[in-house]
Amino acid sequence: MSSSETLDQSHNPPPLHGRLRLARRLPSPPGGDRSPRRARVPDADAEEGGRRRRRRSTDSDDERGDRDRDRHRRRHRRRSPSSESSDGGRSRRHRRDESSRRQRDERRRDRGGREERRRSPDRKEPTPPLPPPPPLLPEMIPGRTGGIYIPPFRMAQMMREVEDKSSPEYQRLSWDALKKSINGLVNKVNATNIKNIVPELFAENLVRGRGLFCQSCIKSQMASPGFTDVFAALVAVVNTKFPEIGRLLLVRVVLQLKRAYKRNDKPQLLAATKFIAHLVNQVVAHELVALELLTVLLENPTDDSVEVAVGFVKECGAMLQDLSPQGLHAIFERFRGILHEGEIDKRVQFLIEGLFAIRKAKFQGFPAIRPELDLVEQEDQFTHEISLEDELDPETNLNVFRANPNFAEDEKAYENLKRSILGAESSDDEEGSDDASDEDAEEESDDEEDEEQMEIRDQTETNLINLRRTIYLTIMSSVDFEEAGHKLLKIKLEPGQEMELCIMLLECCSQERTYLRYYGLLGQRFCMINKVYQENFEKCFVQQYSMIHRLETNKLRNVAKFFAHLLGTDALPWHVLAYIRLTEEDTTSSSRIFIKILFQELSEHLGIRLLNEKLNDPNMQDSFDSIFPKDHPKNTRFSINFFTSIGLGGITETLREYLKNMPRLIMQQQKPASSESGSSDSGSASDSSSSESESSSDESEKKRSKRRKSFATVLS
Repeated sequence: MSSSETLDQSHNPPPLHGRLRLARRLPSPPGGDRSPRRARVPDADAEEGGRRRRRRSTDSDDERGDRDRDRHRRRHRRRSPSSESSDGGRSRRHRRDESSRRQRDERRRDRGGREERRRSPDRKEPTPPLPPPPPLLPEMIPGRTGGIYIPPFRMAQMMREVEDKSSPEYQRLSWDALKKSINGLVNKVNATNIKNIVPELFAENLVRGRGLFCQSCIKSQMASPGFTDVFAALVAVVNTKFPEIGRLLLVRVVLQLKRAYKRNDKPQLLAATKFIAHLVNQVVAHELVALELLTVLLENPTDDSVEVAVGFVKECGAMLQDLSPQGLHAIFERFRGILHEGEIDKRVQFLIEGLFAIRKAKFQGFPAIRPELDLVEQEDQFTHEISLEDELDPETNLNVFRANPNFAEDEKAYENLKRSILGAESSDDEEGSDDASDEDAEEESDDEEDEEQMEIRDQTETNLINLRRTIYLTIMSSVDFEEAGHKLLKIKLEPGQEMELCIMLLECCSQERTYLRYYGLLGQRFCMINKVYQENFEKCFVQQYSMIHRLETNKLRNVAKFFAHLLGTDALPWHVLAYIRLTEEDTTSSSRIFIKILFQELSEHLGIRLLNEKLNDPNMQDSFDSIFPKDHPKNTRFSINFFTSIGLGGITETLREYLKNMPRLIMQQQKPASSESGSSDSGSASDSSSSESESSSDESEKKRSKRRKSFATVLS
């Protein structure tokens, strides 16, 4: 180490911690003393360092003394309450007064500033409200489609505010309104409301918006191919009045098809072919367009092209079968050749086989036109023939707004055309809206008067069904016939509804497995209460006997026992039996069973003696002549044999006596006839009478022998 370096270190000694670090870094002496070695410092330097240390210690002592004095003062202030008079209290009071003085000065300044602002003549006035924004004219609207949605009422207001109806601004507004209207009508059309959409569509200026109409139809069909037949039907209706619109749409669809075919865009190609197929079905496009398209698709067959062709034939095959069967046959031969080549996928081969099956079924399930979409007669339709190889112009300029110098004249011309299409009603409605409103008000008042005078009649028979339900539930829920009769009489029946109660009672009786005396007693009660029910049960008897062949055996037995109860209790008059004619020709097996059960029940209820007295009553013989016929011996024998076979031969005694005396009665009837005849005919009359007597005697002997045999069989 040099002497200069030593002097520098003596003048600027390192601090204590620096010296400690140096001491640690110095190596220990070889003698083993581990105490740090100190550097040798001259005496002058040592004295100066001591002076500095003493000065530093005195300074620190002074600071400590000041701190102790402050601490002592604070303690004294806390202890003594009279410390406010001290210097610290004065300083605090001074500071408090100064802060309050500052606050007062600030308040005065604020008040002065407010007064100056009030007194200043050039103070600010309130801002006036902003004026309403100017109407959005078409040239202000940015973007291709406007960029801003304008509500319909705002659009109508803007069109009314434009004074010059032939100005480009008004034409642009009407163009936007026309575009929105056509898009809305095309988007909401379906098979059910197409007849209502067509007049609204013709009310718009389709001549001016033909490009918009074609564009909207194509976009909507692309978005929802399932409604292709609906859009084709709409185009077919428009094509009858505006053939140029139909041709323009067909041209655009063909160009879209060619574009998709070149780009290998299968979804767009499927949609375009489906639209063309339905245009062919509606006879808007010629069938040659379909055949040419199929030829192009099948010329170089691939999986996708064959699949598109199969779908196309499914859609329009039924129409091609009617219009061009030979062309369709050639297409199917090409399909068969592709199938035999076997170069396409198995899935597509199955599609072709399914197409042949559909053709064999005569395209069942794939009709050309649905009935609800068959809106145009084939004679009124205009058919367009277009080739796929022709140069076609899509006329895309029709989709864009262009100012028309003859706008007003064209609008008037279309109004006249619309009037001729839709009739004079639309123009009258538009011109005389006030008159129409007055007429509507008058018609509404007339309708209200007619409604007041009109009587409402329920043709659904809801009330009748409810009445039958109530009667049925009452009959089924009653314990005995008295309770049922009491409840049924409480039901309010309108005049003529008594028949419903009788019918329901008879129906409930017939539905039971076995006959219940409950129904007979209930019917007897009603017949005894009111004669109206008695007449209604007579009608029911006649009606049931006329339809007895329709009833099952169980129902037939229950109905016969029900009426037997009414006859046996005299609730039903016996003259109803006059409707029964007991002959072989006038009865059936069902009617014979009914008569058998009826008389057997009567004999059990009354007894054979009382029943015989009833049947032999001279006042009722006219009613029983049909049951015990005496007009012909054959019918008489049939009646006797019928009652004898059912075990009621005792009621036929009178009929047997009549049959026994029938030859003598015939002779007595013939004698007056012979006496009245002339002498010239006496010989012939005697001969005929003798011959008749002989024949009658022979017949009587035969009858007696047969009767003996029948009695013998009965006794045996």
